[in-house]
This record gives sequence, C-alpha cells and structure tokens, in this order.
Amino acid sequence: MSKHIIELKNIDKVYDGNPVLKNMNLYIRKNEFLTLLGPSGCGKTTTLRIIGGFETPDKGDVLFEGKKINTLPPYKRKVNTVFQKYALFPHLTVAENVAFGLKIKKMDKHTMEEKVKTMLHLVNLSGFENRSITSLSGGQQQRVAIARALVNEPEVLLLDEPLGALDLKLRKEMQIELKNMQQRLGITFIFVTHDQEEALTMSDTIVVMNEGVIQQVGSPIDIYNEPENRFVAKFIGESNIVDGIMLDDYLVDFAGYHFPCVDKGFGQNQPVDVVIRPEDVKIVTPAEGMIQGEVKSVIFKGVHYEMQVTSGDFTWMVHSTLMEAEGTQVGIQIGPNDIHIMKKEAEA
Repeated sequence: MSKHIIELKNIDKVYDGNPVLKNMNLYIRKNEFLTLLGPSGCGKTTTLRIIGGFETPDKGDVLFEGKKINTLPPYKRKVNTVFQKYALFPHLTVAENVAFGLKIKKMDKHTMEEKVKTMLHLVNLSGFENRSITSLSGGQQQRVAIARALVNEPEVLLLDEPLGALDLKLRKEMQIELKNMQQRLGITFIFVTHDQEEALTMSDTIVVMNEGVIQQVGSPIDIYNEPENRFVAKFIGESNIVDGIMLDDYLVDFAGYHFPCVDKGFGQNQPVDVVIRPEDVKIVTPAEGMIQGEVKSVIFKGVHYEMQVTSGDFTWMVHSTLMEAEGTQVGIQIGPNDIHIMKKEAEA
C-alpha cells in the first residue's frame, strides 16, 4: 500500500480569471510534517483549502489514500483544520469547545469527557476544563483550537498560519511544541506559513511556492543548502548570488577568481548562478583573501554582526561573530563546500 496519504495531481485553480494554482503536483506521506512555504498570494492557503474540501480544483484530482475526493465535503474527509483565527466559541468553556465535534457525533458523555481530558493533557491544559475562552492567552487559545481538532482523531491536521497572532517568544515555544505533538501523535501535519524560520524549525519536508507554482520540495537542510533557483535562494535566508562561469566539474569562476567547488554536471564554460550564504563568507586579511574589499557597513544582530563588504561592483553580505570596522580593507575566503551552483535563469 502506498505511503502517500494525500496526492494532488495536475491541480489548477483560478479566481476571477487569475490563476492561483498552476498544474500543481504534490504527494504527502503518512506521519509527515509538511510545510507549504511562500509569500502572500503564492497559493499555499488555497492548496490547504483544496485538501480540506473548502475549495474544489478547476482541474486535476485530489486523492486520499488513493481514492479521489474532489467533491467530498469537508466533514466527510479524515482531516481537521486549525485556522489563524482560532474560531473558538466564547460562550463555551474550554472543555465544551474541545468536545464540540464529539457532541455533534452524539458520542456518549463518559467517553467524551475522557477524550477531552486526554486531549487537554496532550496540549498542556489539564485543569483548564471549566475556564472561559476569553480568560486565556493567545497561546492557550491556540492549544484549545488544536485540541478541538485532534479530539476527532483526524488522519491529517491542516494548520493555516496558526502562530501568526502570537508574539515572537511564544511563537518559538509553540513551534517546538507543535513538532513534539506531531511526533507523539504520529499523524500527518500540513502547515502553511510565510515564515521561513518556522518552516525550517518544524518541517520534515518544505514545499516552497511562488505565484501558484512549486519552486522546490525537500528537507529543510536541502532547501537551505541547495536552493534550486534564485527565488528559493533569496526567500530562504539571506544569500549572495553572483554571476559565474562553470569552467569544468568542480571548478567555477566568479569575482575574478577560480574557485574549487563540489558541483558537477553543468558542462564546460557555462554561465551559472553562484549562491553563497553570508555565514559561509570568512573575513581574513587582504593578503589571505581570494577576494579583496572594503567594509561599508556594520549592523549588530545579537548573535552575529552583519557586514556589507564592497568588492568591485558587487557588495557581499557577511555574517560573523567578529566585527570589522567600517572602512577596513579585508579579504574574503570561501570554501568549496560553501559554494552552491545553480543553472542560470533566463532574464524575465
């Protein structure tokens, strides 16, 4: 039996004549934490709504465990959704909110109470059963919304930017808590966010989207270290993207220097885009540097300094725990493993 719990095949969706999803193909594995990541308007929430049954694709098929569910209504799908606005009932207690779906199913009172108790323990809200929703913090309300979704024992939990309303500290705490929860439950989480740090922190798989098209699918490490195009390189973290020439396998020319690298298969003397992350640029003395430049600006970021180093007509972004003062002449070293080669994209 296929390990793919959900498959999207050749999905198109158009709103008011504007394509929102364009021939989208994606599979989601059982027990996977998959994140749809991209800027506003890229189609990630529409994808989630199609999986949940709140939207119907104009073209293509949605499969759940191999069966087509295009027209199956949301309440008949084995999925539950947690929205950014938690949609809790303010006139009901915490326990009554969590039990709402079970009550609709006419579950007996004793079983319902036991399931609610278990679920509140899972989300660290034991003892909150009789609390009013309005008395809870944003993080607590989010946990109630998750408990309400999970108590119905869905095979897939859809989360549409559920951390968006939380402050930074609480968001970071909830990122870890959500990942731990998913691992304990062993169910599939499909998470929507525009926040790259959230995606990198929690995901088994990240799907980077832009303008209704999947740009890259991979693990957080692959997405960060091996971006497939300029959009991914720029959207996921900071990047220095330089024009280069792939001279041969494992050898690339950029910034007036021949650099050994670990990439191959691009052919000889081929134009390429070279990606180097700011934390992989090492500042040395001018004599030691492969490239020489001048520090134009320095910003303290808390855990590192962000420096702009100008060399010729290119300005390098450098992240380092050691600061060089503005106006200092420096050298730059870049190791073979820190150079990532991409095919040259055609000019728009």
